[in-house]
Amino acid sequence: MVSTKSLVAATSIKCNSDDKCSLASANGTRTSSLSSSDSVLNLSLGDPMMFEPFWKKMSDKYNVTIGGGDLMSYFSDGNNVCWFLEPELGAAIRRLHGVVGNAVTDDRYIVVGTGSSQLFQALLYAFTTPGGPDPVSVVSSAPYYSSYAEVAGFLRSELYKWEGDAYKFNKKGAYIEVVNSPNNPDGTLREAVVMNRTGNGNGKLIYDFAYYWPQFTAITGAADYDNMLFTISKCTGHAGSRIGWALVKDKDIAKKMTEYITISSIGVSKESQFRAAKIIEVVCNGSQNVVGSVKSENFFEYGRKILSKRWQKLRETIQNSEYLILPKYPQEHCLFSGKLAETLSAYAWLESKDDTKDCNEFLRGLKIVGKSGKICGAHQKFARVNLMCREEEFNQFIERLSATRGKGIINGH
Repeated sequence: MVSTKSLVAATSIKCNSDDKCSLASANGTRTSSLSSSDSVLNLSLGDPMMFEPFWKKMSDKYNVTIGGGDLMSYFSDGNNVCWFLEPELGAAIRRLHGVVGNAVTDDRYIVVGTGSSQLFQALLYAFTTPGGPDPVSVVSSAPYYSSYAEVAGFLRSELYKWEGDAYKFNKKGAYIEVVNSPNNPDGTLREAVVMNRTGNGNGKLIYDFAYYWPQFTAITGAADYDNMLFTISKCTGHAGSRIGWALVKDKDIAKKMTEYITISSIGVSKESQFRAAKIIEVVCNGSQNVVGSVKSENFFEYGRKILSKRWQKLRETIQNSEYLILPKYPQEHCLFSGKLAETLSAYAWLESKDDTKDCNEFLRGLKIVGKSGKICGAHQKFARVNLMCREEEFNQFIERLSATRGKGIINGH
């Protein structure tokens, strides 16, 4: 077993010219564990490790056992459009949305994917196949999730092409707009832009609801759109399981998405689906106070308490800052909790008070790595910082921000 100190000692920070950073250790694992104030604190990635204590507490009560002869076939349900979707997971997903009240599942096809990233790719394929004379434009309103641009441009496909900020898009042809709400990176609630701004009715819409869960925002109603993406990564924190799902109204679109996943990966891991179904069962039981042999804690309340404390501490730290600004979020009535609830974004969208300064460079002066606003289609005065990190990492983040008080200029800022 390698100690935490050994991992940190073997870890180096790697950044490319686009300010995309990651931590890579000598033994091939990724880590952002801290051994001292001299270590680099990597908060550029959306790793949801703040949920780890909850699931460790539950692990001995909700273990998943898979026999050597289980789940061997490619096929799950040959009568389903998504033939590799395990029936238990499909049922669990429908129950989850019913319990939370955040999405309509009636008259929808469920397509499971290796995370919502694969499903995003599958939708791009489904919307643009068999193709036309020109690639279809893909846009999202800035600041946008940086992976949209990466995915849309990665294969240099002739089917579609990344065109950037939806607010700047003014072409008359076909387009695909991605609406991420609550938005990554800035936590704002979003609606479609292009149709309302330009009247261009040739668009297809993808609604990315990765963060539309009660720990992050008020649930104001059941989303009822034709193509909606969700992921267990942010719903429960199990990013490593790589399970996402799409709720799709059009059967032909669901078929094309299934075709894409079949060609790219011949389905989705059954082991991951089996585990995801069990995890979702735990979440639902806790939310509904299901009485059984084991009492389940309400996972969403647990997550919201942590984020609420973190946002309070962060605001207290930055309120007298000479360098940084935090956004303010509205309160709305949450149908899930029955209370007024403020958006508690998974990320801090930090803004430099000086428009000429690079916010991420300021953070690097504190040995904190965030994600530059430039990567998200915004100004360099912005930077995104992950607040879903482990407790020790969050405390280090606050300590390093607090250390700037009353100490004048840091690294030229």
